Amino acid sequence: MSALALSHLRVLDLTRVLAGPWCTQMLADLGAEVIKVERPGTGDDTRGWGPPFLRDEQGQETHESAYFLSANRGKKSLTLDFTAPEGQEILRALAARCDILVENFKVGGLAQYGLDYASLQAINPRLIYVSITGFGQDGPYRERAGYDFIIQAMGGLMSLTGERDGRPGAGPQKVGVAVSDLMTGMYATVSLLAAVAWREKSGRGQHIDVALLDAEVATTAQMGSNYLVSGGVPGRMGNAHANIVPYEVFDTADGQLVLAVGNDGQFARFCAVAGREDLARDPRFARNPDRVRNRASIVPLVAQILCTRSNAQWMADLEEADVPAGPINDLAGVFRDPQVVARGMRVEATHPLAGTVPMVGSPMKLSATPVREPVAPPLLGQHTDQVLGELLGLDAAAVEALRGRGVI
Repeated sequence: MSALALSHLRVLDLTRVLAGPWCTQMLADLGAEVIKVERPGTGDDTRGWGPPFLRDEQGQETHESAYFLSANRGKKSLTLDFTAPEGQEILRALAARCDILVENFKVGGLAQYGLDYASLQAINPRLIYVSITGFGQDGPYRERAGYDFIIQAMGGLMSLTGERDGRPGAGPQKVGVAVSDLMTGMYATVSLLAAVAWREKSGRGQHIDVALLDAEVATTAQMGSNYLVSGGVPGRMGNAHANIVPYEVFDTADGQLVLAVGNDGQFARFCAVAGREDLARDPRFARNPDRVRNRASIVPLVAQILCTRSNAQWMADLEEADVPAGPINDLAGVFRDPQVVARGMRVEATHPLAGTVPMVGSPMKLSATPVREPVAPPLLGQHTDQVLGELLGLDAAAVEALRGRGVI
């Protein structure tokens, strides 16, 4: 029995850019066979989204962008023009042999080729068909294209992110990574795994509709709930927290750190470390709701205290007292961090052009079915001959004929 949890699943990946590839990369990490279908000659748009580009063993830039490498490890690349009738036939034949299909075309975009859910479900009733779009399969915006930046704006995230009004640099701000895309990929993964579990009981596949805007609204989380419960529209708070105090960035004698006091016991211990036990006894600050109400009084006092010691001294003192705090690392610091190193979050895989390629590791740690050993993202069309030969039984002459006609 395979030690890879999803080794029994085959996925047809018709996605590009980030939300869909993020989903299918997780499936590949967990052992699924993922066949990424790309346009002949160009492939996934993100192959050209650089620099930086991976360098080969002679130090020359390749056409493999770091962006593409971030979301496509462990997959097979099949080049196929499914706008051509022959390409459509091949894709239908592959769909008949796959468990899951993931696509992120505009609503109705695949129907014109007979590759929509209804058409493929008729061929393979067990097929789980996942559609990822900006706004979903229905509603007044369904035909709009969706991009992460737009979704962060429309979904409320940018209204919550950035420095508070009246302070330098105030204004809405996007998150530094495409979090709407990433969360949509996560929701798509959870949804399709639920559909796999249901298929085991029913024997039937289903259509899954996942939208970036829905995912972003869902991940407003407690801030969305704060609004629905209170009717008050939350504003930007910089690095402060709407419901917990003190919980933000503070200057120290030689840098900055994040202090994240999550309960009253932690606040009391912080006050003891700081030599200000009186603050923990002060009725204005003893309980978190009181600290939130008196934010304007307690935060400046905490700021004055933290300026008296270095980052390293505070980190040592707060860790000993079990008060949550952390440094603000850049990415160089992240990948040097001993905890990140110990958890294997930087991995390497053999690459046909570069010898090896460094990648961010998977965070999924399963005791009985760990993720697979890192496999480098594929070159464009690297597995075309293999997939067509092994799955569809096409011989070398048939494959070359397809290539000659521009189908692959």
